[in-house]
Amino acid sequence: MLAERGVLVSGNWKMNENHFEALKLVQELGALLLAGTLPPGREVSLHPPFTSLRTVQTAVESDHIPVALGAQNCHWEDRGAYTGEVSAEMLAKLNVRYVITGHSERRQYFGETDEVVARKIDAILRHGMVPIVCVGETLAEREAGDAETKVRGQVRAALEGRPTEVVASVVLAYEPIWAIGTGRTATPADAQEMCAAIRSEVGHFAPSATAAIRVQYGGSVTPETAEELLAGEDIDGFLVGGASLDAQRLVSIVRARA
Repeated sequence: MLAERGVLVSGNWKMNENHFEALKLVQELGALLLAGTLPPGREVSLHPPFTSLRTVQTAVESDHIPVALGAQNCHWEDRGAYTGEVSAEMLAKLNVRYVITGHSERRQYFGETDEVVARKIDAILRHGMVPIVCVGETLAEREAGDAETKVRGQVRAALEGRPTEVVASVVLAYEPIWAIGTGRTATPADAQEMCAAIRSEVGHFAPSATAAIRVQYGGSVTPETAEELLAGEDIDGFLVGGASLDAQRLVSIVRARA
């Protein structure tokens, strides 16, 4: 891991925590984070459900909790007849900084294509926020030897043709789909190999961005696996699912040393 890129640990709460539970969790997390110092260059983002965003925002800002507010998704349009959707413009008004897009669960359960993900990236960037763009392969694709081809293709579809400075500002999150919520974790060598391939792919269309772009690993990350994973030269943090619902476990991951 190159120190100048910094490390971003993002807690994705998924469809968990109503706004009462969210307030309790963020206050617990804040107390733990404020009780000690973070490693240099370490950043934390929290991604609660939409119904808890305002609650978490208020707690973070009033208690000076050292985390950035994040969202789990957005629509590609700013306004319109899209019942049930939330726009990037709305998120920006809540001081959201990071927005996850292309998560494997969105692709698998809601049919989101590379084209949809690219449009959402456009919207996130248009409103001054940072996309966390998820890429990853299924177990079948990995066993067939197609994992790297699949992931490189997703990276290209998301970022190719964008200005170099924009590419450099984006966060890419490698999520092997077979390791999400299963308790299975890619080995540190596997994770590093794919994160290096992701950075290499960026180099094909935005070579000046490769040293700056941050690449996270996501897939059943725990306090027990974080340190060894973070030692990978091309791993710049984590997209944490289940463990982010436990304040102590998340803080242990945040404080992991490379």
